[in-house]
Amino acid sequence: MFHNHHCNHDNDEKKHIFGTVKVGERGQIVIPKEAREIFDIKPGDTLMVLGNEAHGIALVKADKFRRIAEKMLQIFEKSPEEPPEE
Repeated sequence: MFHNHHCNHDNDEKKHIFGTVKVGERGQIVIPKEAREIFDIKPGDTLMVLGNEAHGIALVKADKFRRIAEKMLQIFEKSPEEPPEE
């Protein structure tokens, strides 16, 4: 059974706790239905598994991650701005 709890913080960004899942014999988990709906995760989607040993594991849709990475690369393609003269 999944317990859902929405957390609102000072910023308008919604945070969620979707509950707990058990890891199967092959390392598989089931993403709770509400999480799949909120993040538009459909069968066949590719997810990136990110990790930080101090903070844990995060799942990100690969296409969203790719768009963020492309924007970051575009920044490096531009010439850096000169610092203002004093």
